[in-house]
Amino acid sequence: MKKYLADRTRQIDASGIRKVFNLAASMKDPINLSIGQPDYDVPEELKQVAIEAIKQGQNKYTITAGDPVLQAKIAERISAELNWSNPATLVASGVSGALLLTFMSLINPGDEIIFPDPYFVMYKHLVNLLGGKCVFIDTYPDFGLHPERIADAISDKTKLIIVNSPCNPTGAVYTKSDLQGLAEIASKKDILILSDEIYDKFCYDGPYESMASYYPNTILLRGFSKSFAMTGWRLAYVAVGEHLKPLIEEMTKIQQYTFVCAPAPFQQAAIAAMDYDVSELMAGYKTKRDITYQGLKDKFELQKSGGAFYSFIKAPGGKGSEFVEKAIKNNVLIIPGSVFSEKDTHFRLCFTTTNDKLKQGIEILCSLA
Repeated sequence: MKKYLADRTRQIDASGIRKVFNLAASMKDPINLSIGQPDYDVPEELKQVAIEAIKQGQNKYTITAGDPVLQAKIAERISAELNWSNPATLVASGVSGALLLTFMSLINPGDEIIFPDPYFVMYKHLVNLLGGKCVFIDTYPDFGLHPERIADAISDKTKLIIVNSPCNPTGAVYTKSDLQGLAEIASKKDILILSDEIYDKFCYDGPYESMASYYPNTILLRGFSKSFAMTGWRLAYVAVGEHLKPLIEEMTKIQQYTFVCAPAPFQQAAIAAMDYDVSELMAGYKTKRDITYQGLKDKFELQKSGGAFYSFIKAPGGKGSEFVEKAIKNNVLIIPGSVFSEKDTHFRLCFTTTNDKLKQGIEILCSLA
């Protein structure tokens, strides 16, 4: 069979996250701290908008770039928040879809893509799939942005720098000073920055700071999957300043031949979601963050997550995969840190479950430590 497969398939591995996801389906009532999706459901009001859209026949293709009303709403919001004049936008099938479109529009074989390690798993594999070269910036042990390390890694082959704040898998939220520092570095070299902001609403200890606030050559990716629990609806958007509109045009062209468009009835729900207040839901996740940190800090080495819904925890003895195997044997599902890193010293815990289940899982993990 191997002779039939494209060479690029050997550039990526099956997702370690999905392996655990599939394992969970075969276990009886596991304590699942592995998958990054909220434990609440899509708010009822937004469900009804989608249901009505389906009933009213809004089930056909939209234009490739997205429903014009949704695009206008996104542009209005971005203009107000970032003071961008006439931003260009694209509605995509999830931030994952937006990442693929961005990378396909930018990366040539041999181009270097810089991003902090640990990283969202898709960055590495998509860059490899397209023949690019990943340049990993070690951020252990504090998982900060470290602009000076990024500056040292820039070469004449650097095409893009990726920023993900709040970060999956670490929960790190980058500081204003670090974002400003990176903006200054990128500006001197005229390098694009991709800012993956899917967790922008999950920011627990202060107002959210966007990379796009400090650097106009930012490709901004945001979505509805996490904040509104629409992970299966596949909805996100890309926004850039007017001067980067040609990039959106190329991404839209590629979307014509790949995703075609984001799901039509759910785009109607996204219009409503733009004005929906999720602050109460976010407050519940701040509580989960606190339960996780307080429950583990005496037994494990970990940073207090500033955002998202993850904690990236050093495994006893610094052997991440071994500890994950032990946890799974005790009915607790977590993910090895090696899925998100060039190191195998940590594990990722998602506090995306009920508070009672979370406390049960923490108790077992502490007993294993």
